[in-house]
Amino acid sequence: MDNSLKNNTPSKTIIFDLDGTLLYTLEDLKDSVNFALSKFNYPQKTLPEIKSFVGNGVKILMELSIPNGKNNENFEECLEIFKTHYTQNMFNKTKPYDGIIEMLEKLLKLGFKTAVVSNKFDSATKKLCEKYFAEKIELAIGESENIRKKPAPDSILKVMEILNSNKNFTYFVGDSEVDIQTAQNANIKCISVTWGYKNEEFLRKNNAEFLANSPKQILEIITSQF
Repeated sequence: MDNSLKNNTPSKTIIFDLDGTLLYTLEDLKDSVNFALSKFNYPQKTLPEIKSFVGNGVKILMELSIPNGKNNENFEECLEIFKTHYTQNMFNKTKPYDGIIEMLEKLLKLGFKTAVVSNKFDSATKKLCEKYFAEKIELAIGESENIRKKPAPDSILKVMEILNSNKNFTYFVGDSEVDIQTAQNANIKCISVTWGYKNEEFLRKNNAEFLANSPKQILEIITSQF
């Protein structure tokens, strides 16, 4: 932990989900899933199918993709093939959504600290943030054995501790019902984005608190609240 991050005044902190919020990752995920499935001659998955499977970590993604899910005798091997392939190919088609870089730069200029909490496995989360966002994201935490994944609030609370924030100074920005539930469990506000892997109607039905149709609207919501 960098002690220089700590001071007596709570930081204004914006924590982001990664897939479907900051980055478009769907095609690289699909390609790695289908690469793993092809090793066992299993049926390939379409982009809409993969889109409906993401959000709860790679184990759930593979469980929903492979015939018979976790009961498949090749499940663990298939999962490891996916993870290896994805680690080597996750930069092929992935890119930040339009306006994301500019939004992050603006937040930093306004004095906000920024972080990422994802259900993507931790090493991939960190590598993606390092490549696409570098110094624009101060801290990135993904799924690991050491911390419960979303919607458990553990990763959010860890970020708040490291960045010296509290619930009155922290927002979580995501694209799914899992992100809404995570924010509720951490007792912080949530902004739901409509360009990700869940649509506006779905988000409203899942108790979205704030809706943003563009990165610019994220800024507008945040600056109006502080």
